[in-house]
This record gives sequence, structure tokens and C-alpha cells, in this order.
Amino acid sequence: MKFRVIIPARLGSTRLPNKPLKEIEGKTLIQRVVEQAKKSNADSVYVATDSEEIVKHCAKIDVES
Repeated sequence: MKFRVIIPARLGSTRLPNKPLKEIEGKTLIQRVVEQAKKSNADSVYVATDSEEIVKHCAKIDVES
């Protein structure tokens, strides 16, 4: 079965600002989610965002946004 994973990410959280870019033991939250999504054998993994910071981070970790 073919499928794609789209991960929504935004920086506008009021309870934990910049949540997707917070580091946990050396990796950002978004990086951890992307790594898990890639283990699913999806055809592709994308991050959907309206943040230029997240777009730049995704370029560094080699995932399309």
C-alpha cells in the first residue's frame, strides 16, 4: 500500500512556544517525529508549516516542507 505522511507543525503554541524546535536529548521534536514517520515505510514524509524557521530546520534535517 502506498501512502504519504504529512506532519503539521506551527510555532504559535501558547503553552509551549516554539514547541517543534525544542531540543530533547540533542534532537528537535520535529526531527524525532520525522524519523519515526520515515520508519513507517511511507512513500514520502512532508512537514506542513507556515513558519520560515521550521522550513529552514527541515532543510537541515533533509525533509521536505
